[in-house]
Amino acid sequence: MNASGTTTTYTRHLKNCLQKKLVDEGNKRMQQQVLSFTTETPSDGMTSITNFRYDHAKVRELASHMILAHEYPFAMLDHEIFNKFMKAVSPYYIRISRQTVKKDCISTYELEKKKLMSLLKGVSKISITTDLWKSNQKIQYMVVTGHFIDFNWVLQKRVLNFCNVPPPHTGVIIADALNKCFNEWGIENKICSITVDNASYNDVCVRRLKDDFLLGKQLNVGGKYFHVRCYAHILNLLVQDGLSQIGEVIDTVREGIKYLNYSESRLIEFSKIKKQLHLSLRKLILDCPTRWNGTYLMLASSVKFKDVFWRYADIDHGFHYVPSEYDWMRVEEVCQFLGIFHEITNMISGSEHPTANIFLRKLYRIKELLNEKSINPSSHIRAVVASMASKFDKYWGENNILLSLGAILDPKYKMVLIDYAFPIIYGSEAAPIYIAEIKEVLNDFYNEYVSSFTPCSAEDV
Repeated sequence: MNASGTTTTYTRHLKNCLQKKLVDEGNKRMQQQVLSFTTETPSDGMTSITNFRYDHAKVRELASHMILAHEYPFAMLDHEIFNKFMKAVSPYYIRISRQTVKKDCISTYELEKKKLMSLLKGVSKISITTDLWKSNQKIQYMVVTGHFIDFNWVLQKRVLNFCNVPPPHTGVIIADALNKCFNEWGIENKICSITVDNASYNDVCVRRLKDDFLLGKQLNVGGKYFHVRCYAHILNLLVQDGLSQIGEVIDTVREGIKYLNYSESRLIEFSKIKKQLHLSLRKLILDCPTRWNGTYLMLASSVKFKDVFWRYADIDHGFHYVPSEYDWMRVEEVCQFLGIFHEITNMISGSEHPTANIFLRKLYRIKELLNEKSINPSSHIRAVVASMASKFDKYWGENNILLSLGAILDPKYKMVLIDYAFPIIYGSEAAPIYIAEIKEVLNDFYNEYVSSFTPCSAEDV
């Protein structure tokens, strides 16, 4: 710098520096606008041209969303063909390493978690569902899901936790894991109910949680209706008892499908016979023994191929899994009977729309169906119904307050459905007593709701 304080010499050097020119030109090339054709066609039929700018930060963000949404491995972004594909999409694409996308996924998770925590701050009440799940590696996990209504009165469902819960799975350990989850999300004062499967350790867990929440006086109506039994699980137990009456036939069909699935050549031969008989080419369904609806679908699909089973046994003498004509008849009758239960299970298992208002109507339909089939001419249908009716009375033989409240709050039903369904479900003698109890509980909830609001003064009006 000379005495005058000017920087003319350095400015001239920067303008003429070859290395700086190359860097500036490269930056311009990355930022230049590129013409690209959009996939949208305007109403006049002409294809429009828009400006395109490569945004690597946005690409990284969407790459992390893709990995999370589709459960792809991080190594996918290292695959050579994937990178060639991205280069073909945009020549400006910059390769993303697995370490980078892993960091981006964690950042995305933390960002979405903050958004959800912000949303939950404005929610007054949250209902919880939880269940234990075992992986293929025999590792036990617990899923915790929150159900709530947002500011727009839209029913929302969010998975709040999916964590490993090592044995022993006692009620105390599960309750502690749930409390940890609630405190982490800041919703420990907003829990209004919890839905769990029918297991003894869950009963202990719910009692412990209820005692904790009652200390802070956080539960509605003294926590009388804090514990909600899983209706889908009860329905599963109900039907499993009925299916046990044809257990030997179910085992035969299940083992037959396993035998066929064991070899590709067996499946090909089985399909050839289906073609010869001009039957549907749908595949046989193998069930999960603990889920009755899977067993129902397995039987319903297999009975359509009973002729194929017989013909296949003629060419494969190792295939010993062919039910008799009488057994197939039993399967057909049971499937016709269980069809309504399958439909009800699908309806009450929905999570994107309210279902509490339809439970009582479906419960009434089940009881009505059991009453009808109890005098069926078929002896094995009567045996199936007797087993299911016993389980029905065990779990739903007493007044179910929450089922009834859900129906009453539906403007279509109000008290009409209660008055109509209760005599069928509980009998003519108990129905009036239960209806009076429902009205009393409804008043308790209403009075508590009103008391939660501060009455306005004359100045506020």
